[in-house]
Amino acid sequence: MTTDGTYTAVVDRFEDDLAVLLLEDDGETVGEVAVDAGRLPEVGRHADAVLVVELADGELVDAAYDAAETTDRAEAAQSRFDELSRQPPSTDADSDADSP
Repeated sequence: MTTDGTYTAVVDRFEDDLAVLLLEDDGETVGEVAVDAGRLPEVGRHADAVLVVELADGELVDAAYDAAETTDRAEAAQSRFDELSRQPPSTDADSDADSP
């Protein structure tokens, strides 16, 4: 069970009317909690939204959407994807040019 306190949370997925939040502490995932999606800020009711949440007795007390962190993480993920999608130059074309 996750201890009470304030966490950075990322909306991982939705299961029916529940939002499953991955809880982070110092950048490490330390747990997850399922909450009624209606308890989240409307702008934060989407996958990968970053929230600052407060838990007490294992229940959500407060949740605030972190627009800047959500944008930063989305841009970083897109940048990693773009970099991975770039293919290195083909060595086959080079070897064909060297053939007589």
